[in-house]
Amino acid sequence: MSRPKRQRTVQNPPIMEGFRPFGIPIKDLEPVILLFEEYEAFRFCDYEGLKQEEAALSMGVSRPTLTRIYEQARKSIAKAFVEGKALFIDGGNFHTDDFWYRCNACLKLNICEEAIHHCIYCQADDLRRLDQKPSKHDHETE
Repeated sequence: MSRPKRQRTVQNPPIMEGFRPFGIPIKDLEPVILLFEEYEAFRFCDYEGLKQEEAALSMGVSRPTLTRIYEQARKSIAKAFVEGKALFIDGGNFHTDDFWYRCNACLKLNICEEAIHHCIYCQADDLRRLDQKPSKHDHETE
């Protein structure tokens, strides 16, 4: 029996939900899923220019694990780009110290240290949780 996967630390969520190619009707697009920890590994290594050892430390994983996450991210991005597929950033095995919400009304990303019930931009109460941290409010509605 294999050891359970350690949750990866994700510090910054993406500002968007994904990308789609121009020139292909939306009804014909197939999705490729990029997990939040894959996005974070890609961001650290390619955007921030961190060495894999530094990125692994920031994500709370070993360097070989970071390498596997990063390689999967690159494969997913390449597949979406070369095959003209939509790229959705969602899911994964991660944790964060902040609460992440996407407002379904204005589509803005809300990042807060505490759980919120209304969008900080448009005050709508139609928020979707992006992180996996349970909040007291979530238990009240279950």
